Amino acid sequence: MNTDPAARPRLAGKTALITGAARRVGAAITRTLHEQGANVVIHYRASGPAAQALAQQLEAVRAGSTELIHADLLDAGALPGIIHAAVGRFGQLDLLINNASSFYPTPIGQVTLAQWDDLLGTNLRAPLLLTQAAAGELRRSRGLVLNIVDIHGLRPLAGHTVYSVGKAGLIMLTRALARELAPYVRVNGIAPGPVLWPEQGLDEATKQHIIGSTLLHRMGEPADIARTVLFFAADAPYVTGQILAVDGGRSVGW
Repeated sequence: MNTDPAARPRLAGKTALITGAARRVGAAITRTLHEQGANVVIHYRASGPAAQALAQQLEAVRAGSTELIHADLLDAGALPGIIHAAVGRFGQLDLLINNASSFYPTPIGQVTLAQWDDLLGTNLRAPLLLTQAAAGELRRSRGLVLNIVDIHGLRPLAGHTVYSVGKAGLIMLTRALARELAPYVRVNGIAPGPVLWPEQGLDEATKQHIIGSTLLHRMGEPADIARTVLFFAADAPYVTGQILAVDGGRSVGW
């Protein structure tokens, strides 16, 4: 039996709740945390088959280590129930990752109230209310909140005014919550650059322009975000209120 502490899973005995966990970056984060020993609560809204498939894969590795939660984050009344379900399943909550996000263009002159409510609701209101619901449990566990923000919360994306405003608000919310929940709960943000193309698709010229605007002249990948999540969860106990851009240097070079 290997008794080397360095070989032990770094998050053994911890519980992580990841919103929007079934696909894309959320699934990569979920797999990485599970690989490091965490029990994972997989939240999803419309990606039921993908969520179930992910849970089955992880259960095959470690039985009893996952919980599926279906919820619409725009339903504010449902958010405390997500926390209660997570704690009811595993007895604690150590890590909340606000990853779920709506993303689509909102050209000025065509912005609707429904778009505002959706984009601000998923990108800003839900992280606030979900963190508020989880605050007591996170204080007990001396836990961590990680908000997946966006480099376009620092510099707006053309044609995406409402989304950019939502992510800018999430950056400020991260810093504000770090003050409000100190000293017991750390709150940080990760701002991805180009690690996946939008599901709506981009033309090749736009893709090459974005890649060329990174200092590393290449795309990232979801694993880059997942590794950064692990850094905050396992290796950064004296870091709070910070936003870390994981963007290949795009926010410096554009």
